[in-house]
Amino acid sequence: MSKKKRIDIDRIFHALGDGARRGMLERLTPGPMSVSRLGEPMEMSLAAVVQHLQILEEAGLVKTEKVGRVRSCRVDAAGLDAARDWLGARRPEWERAMDRLGDLLAESDETPISERR
Repeated sequence: MSKKKRIDIDRIFHALGDGARRGMLERLTPGPMSVSRLGEPMEMSLAAVVQHLQILEEAGLVKTEKVGRVRSCRVDAAGLDAARDWLGARRPEWERAMDRLGDLLAESDETPISERR
């Protein structure tokens, strides 16, 4: 394994499974911001915001950096890229399954009702 932190797809989807964390990612999309500013509109303590950020950071979705007394955070594309790649690898099979279902439904529509049992 390289020096780069291994990305764990389970952690990514666990992190994305929480609405508050998805909201944080959305707020960070335009650019970095301080942890306190990120937590302002949320109905939770600053400690809870930090806990959510820790989960996002461990999943490779967010990077944080402390400069002086201010901790800022930004989106880390590595985790999002890994989720996209994982989903994309499965997409062809899902599309084939949907095509087969469409074919079955089309056949069913062509079969007279009296012969459908």
